[in-house]
Amino acid sequence: MDNTNKNLSILEHMQRYCIEIAEMVVRFGDSFETYKTDFAYRHACAMCIFQIGELTTHLTDNFKHAYDKVPWKSMKAMRNIAAHGYGSISFEKVWNTIKQDIPILEKYCAEIITQYNLCNK
Repeated sequence: MDNTNKNLSILEHMQRYCIEIAEMVVRFGDSFETYKTDFAYRHACAMCIFQIGELTTHLTDNFKHAYDKVPWKSMKAMRNIAAHGYGSISFEKVWNTIKQDIPILEKYCAEIITQYNLCNK
């Protein structure tokens, strides 16, 4: 698989995890209090965030430089926190990520995927 197709595949996976997080918000409720008190909600979201952060490490450097509207390094850092120190994660920080950053990332992934598909028809 060439780098363009590899990056596209990674973005598609990242977009799917963003959509899964949005679906969890619908399923469990769009409430910080519910998120804070429901371990299943927290763990499910953390796993998706973990996966998104992990996927960023597989994007090529050229891709990350070309598409720099999201903080790829910060996403990796959030993955490390989720993987190695879940007990120390701020519920508020993760909730803000879920509510603010994940929708932006999903939209950005969709835009790049659409551009790629339009250019390669």
